[in-house]
Order: sequence, then structure tokens, then C-alpha cells
Amino acid sequence: MRRKRYSRDSEAELDITAFMNLMIVLVPILLLGMVFSRITVVEVTLPPAATLAATPDDDKQVELVIRGDGLRVDFPRGVRLKTIPLTEEGEYDFELLSLVLQEVKRQLLEQGIERRNITLLPEQDIDYQTIVAAMDAVRSFRTLVAASVVDAALFPDIAFGDAPAAPEGGKAG
Repeated sequence: MRRKRYSRDSEAELDITAFMNLMIVLVPILLLGMVFSRITVVEVTLPPAATLAATPDDDKQVELVIRGDGLRVDFPRGVRLKTIPLTEEGEYDFELLSLVLQEVKRQLLEQGIERRNITLLPEQDIDYQTIVAAMDAVRSFRTLVAASVVDAALFPDIAFGDAPAAPEGGKAG
């Protein structure tokens, strides 16, 4: 009896059509389900202690007091420059704050002082989102340079402290 010999020249074919169909459906679904996030780290410092020896530029410190009834820009330290009340909707006016700080920055540069730091002084009951929005407003502002909108540095070095006590009337005048 003779045995039939099968030739080993023919190779088995692998059918991956079902796998490809699964990938075509699965990849877009997984991509849509992904969470894209961006984490930003902002380094903050404590304000300089009052007991340290004062430098000549310390009187040119810019401070932002954040109260429940509005914002107050102090320049130089402790001297009220501008009070920004809440808008009619009861929100903080960070656009006006940015304009005021741009003017302060311009005045400092005209005097030959390169100031990059600001001290935020929020009251105890100010919510976190308001503080973050204030940090964004004081760090940079959008401007047009060579037909492109860019973020220009304003006061990128931020320090924190406690707001001074409110005046007797309860308002942050």
C-alpha cells in the first residue's frame, strides 16, 4: 500500500479579517473615551517677612487684595492704587485688573525697575477658583505681536499672604 504524500509547499493562510473589523470599531471608541488633561504647576512663595532688612525696591512691591466685595491693587505696598468692585453679575472683573496691572508694569519700566513679583492677599473665605483666576490674570495677558496673539508676561512670580483687616465699615474701600 502506498501512502499519499502531501506536499509541504502549501502554507496555511491566516484570516485576520474579523480582527481588523474589531480594531476598526474599537480604536475610535477607545480614543473618544480617553481623558485628555493638562497639568500646570505654578510655583508660589511666601511674602518676605517684615522683620528682614528692607531693600530700596521693596516700597515698589505690587499687592493684590482679594475681598468678597472686589479687588484692590496696592502700589507701592499698602497704598491703594485702584479698587475694582464686583461686576453687575456679582463676579470679579479680571479684565480690568489686567489693564490696571499693565499700567503699573509700564510705570515701573519707565522708572527702570524690572519687577516680576506680586503678592496676592486673599481673605479667608475666598474660594479656590477665584484665587486661580486671579493668578492667571496677574501672570500674563494676551497681546498682539507680529500678527499673532501671544501671552506676554506681567507678574509671573506670585507670593501669597493674608489680606489685611477690612476697614471699620466692613467694606474693602
